[in-house]
Amino acid sequence: MEPGRSVPARSKRARRIAACTALVLSAGMLLAAPASADDLAPATRGTAPRLTPDQGSQPTLVLPKRTAKKPGAAAAPGAEAAAFPAKPRFDVDGDGHNDLMYRSADGEMHVIRNYWNGAFRYTIHRDDYDELAKDIITPGDLDGNGKPEVLTLSAVGKLSLYRSLDAYDTSKSTWSGNGWQKYNKVVAAGDLSGDGRGDLLARTPSGDIYAYESTGEVDSAPFKAGVKVGYGWDAYDQIVAVNDSNSDGIGDIFARTPAGDLYFYAGTGDITKPFKARWKTGYRFDVFNQLVGVDDVDGDGLGDVIARKQNGDISIYRSTGYGSLTTPVSAGTGWSKASLLVGAGGNPDFGKHEIEARTNAGYLWGYESRNNGQFFPRATGNESGEPSGGGNTGSRGLASSLDNDGLPDQTLLYQGQLFTGPHFIGLGWDVYDSLTGPGDLSGDGKGDLLARDRKGDVYLYQGNGLGSKFATRLKVGYGWDTYNVIVGAGDLSGDGLSDVVARDTKGDLYLYRGTGKASAPFKARVKIGTGYNIYKLFAAPGDFNGDGKADLVGVDGKGDVYRYTSTGTGKVDKRVKIGYGWDIYNGIF
Repeated sequence: MEPGRSVPARSKRARRIAACTALVLSAGMLLAAPASADDLAPATRGTAPRLTPDQGSQPTLVLPKRTAKKPGAAAAPGAEAAAFPAKPRFDVDGDGHNDLMYRSADGEMHVIRNYWNGAFRYTIHRDDYDELAKDIITPGDLDGNGKPEVLTLSAVGKLSLYRSLDAYDTSKSTWSGNGWQKYNKVVAAGDLSGDGRGDLLARTPSGDIYAYESTGEVDSAPFKAGVKVGYGWDAYDQIVAVNDSNSDGIGDIFARTPAGDLYFYAGTGDITKPFKARWKTGYRFDVFNQLVGVDDVDGDGLGDVIARKQNGDISIYRSTGYGSLTTPVSAGTGWSKASLLVGAGGNPDFGKHEIEARTNAGYLWGYESRNNGQFFPRATGNESGEPSGGGNTGSRGLASSLDNDGLPDQTLLYQGQLFTGPHFIGLGWDVYDSLTGPGDLSGDGKGDLLARDRKGDVYLYQGNGLGSKFATRLKVGYGWDTYNVIVGAGDLSGDGLSDVVARDTKGDLYLYRGTGKASAPFKARVKIGTGYNIYKLFAAPGDFNGDGKADLVGVDGKGDVYRYTSTGTGKVDKRVKIGYGWDIYNGIF
């Protein structure tokens, strides 16, 4: 299990709500009366409340029969005999084959060994036991001792290196470096320089890519300074490193556009110019919410790809050795349980994967994402199974994580006092009629708040990364009094930066794309829809279908629930009905 997740996510979140409620009680706030039987009736697919969503059995993985390793693919475009044949990037048991690692929704890490049945837990001995890594990267054996290294990337841009001790855990971190939040994607690219060690690729939101060459050190400076090696890679929503896909020992890349076109980049062995010209090698790959580089799964020495559908089914695409992939083969089910697939090509997301719903009597229920476009049955986190009360007093919200645990934080504004989770922030906040916690708007990786006053002026409050304090406000907009809904939880546009969506009184929906700059956190608004005034309730649950991009949820006057999935291009797909019976709620956030 990854340290920092020693208690279930739901129960930990419940304690934060309880702490917030206790603070309000100390200020003289009275809770609402007990809910009626109607208020507590199951909603949507409601069953008895549970402390944590039932994860059920582990996902299944069925690999193709191993074949003989292919010789150097001299006929492949540009392929030559490998000076250093590619080694698996994550071989924890030393059998010469890559293993698959993922994180479940409760924050625990699991490894499925190549051709072994079942999964086992893998512990990363993190320095901060409360911190949830935004991404986990496996570059391979960097120091030549036969065991793979593991990198964790925090939300605030701290990249840390861990050495594998055995098949089950790592040492404490041996190196850390800061500033990596400037990238929206960091990739274990395989050996780009031809020296036999794994290197990194990192992409900025504007599409520039940088290569970081491994030094062979693991205790200090494991990578040389980054070198810009390309641009225009913002055209891709998935960057999938497959290690070596053409038998030359050099790292290769598959990259997908939001429209589903797949391109192949063959490595050159020159890290200053790491790739040859791309060529299109497939299409219609947009039916998958994640593509995962898993190295060689069938024993032929060529890097392969696992593709996951929204329903959790996976398929394996085997490499041909010539920059293309074979016809897919079904390989397992239940993979929506994986909240993070190590080696996945999409941008990692952080901070919110749920909403809270409030009954007319003021009782609060939580709905966590199944990672497939649906919610788990509602739950509370209280040991009694009863919902939290007092939700109708004061103004409530659910912000994307304001600290480093990756869990959303409840906000409460009562008689001018602002509380975030268990923290009392201060007085005078009654000048605002809207508070939104969309994630990091300033580019430092820390969760922020966006506040609108009654004149329509908008202010940014930069968080301290602990959820306990905010910097002096910055005015970042005006004229927002035309909106009756302002929501946001992560990246809707596909560039890895947090965005905000606003609905005006006519029902038109506007996207404000994030810039990552505190002084001007938004680009000019773009209209992305009309007719959204049919919804009495509207919220942003964060990534709802496992592709790393933020989605939207609306509840109409009948209580029917609809999902709007992000396309990754600044637009949303057609709505999909995912529930009913939510007319018992007067607020969702």
